[in-house]
Amino acid sequence: MPSQLLPLVTAELSAPADPRAAAMAGALAAKYPQAARAVLFYGSCLREQNLDGLMLDFYLIVSDYPAAYGQSWLARANRLIPPNVFPFEHQGLIAKYAVLSEADFARLNGMEADNVSVWARFAQPSRLLWAADDLARQRAVAAVAQAAPTLLALSRPMAEGQGDALVLWRTGFTLTYNAELRAEKKGRSLSIVDADPERYRRVGEAALADGLPSSPADAPARWRGLQRRGKRLSVIRLAKASFTYAGGIDYLAWKINRHAGTQIAIKPWQRRWPLLGALTLLPRLFRGGAIR
Repeated sequence: MPSQLLPLVTAELSAPADPRAAAMAGALAAKYPQAARAVLFYGSCLREQNLDGLMLDFYLIVSDYPAAYGQSWLARANRLIPPNVFPFEHQGLIAKYAVLSEADFARLNGMEADNVSVWARFAQPSRLLWAADDLARQRAVAAVAQAAPTLLALSRPMAEGQGDALVLWRTGFTLTYNAELRAEKKGRSLSIVDADPERYRRVGEAALADGLPSSPADAPARWRGLQRRGKRLSVIRLAKASFTYAGGIDYLAWKINRHAGTQIAIKPWQRRWPLLGALTLLPRLFRGGAIR
């Protein structure tokens, strides 16, 4: 039987986006001419009319990490702790972009993922702004099409009213927000659905009609594992970003201040030795209560 979800995902990914964001995606792909396969635009900036002064969010999908970085340590870091995250500027706009291989992007949108960071984002609206060719486009769409079924399948055993698509979405986003370090206020997870309930009902009902993947036998234990691993991965990725960002130690302090409510000021020696600086900053997340 034909999928009901895949056409919805394809149409959403193909919907128009701000032309400046599309130009930025093309420029980003051009930085990796031997490796770039697709560029996706996601996050709250999708809903904004004016992108000036905002931090845009992109995922750059590459064929593999050696093609993207050569034999640099960045290839090993991206493989061991995906994704790598970098800053980017183009024509007055600023962004950060995460790098994943096609294989990792498909895996991390599916049920086998050991953390929520990719499928929780791509269960939400996104745009495929650039693709190297038809095959790259098809693979990106197929990967994104796994995200909503993954979220709904994992949330169904945890939800009351398991047949109601909006209940599943709200349950799932609440659980995923508890599996990452998030700076948003409590209740932000529910507002995601409330901002466009018709979209989530339409996508959710299509996924349910297609048939969800099998839910885990012990869903509470699976979620506890995702939450523990997700928060620790967030810390490790922040430490790694202190190297992939120019001025990365300042980026790390900014993120910690947002997550833990601290007011860290970077000292000169921490900029000179960013690894030691990062190691001294990360415990502030634990003291601030962001990780439990």
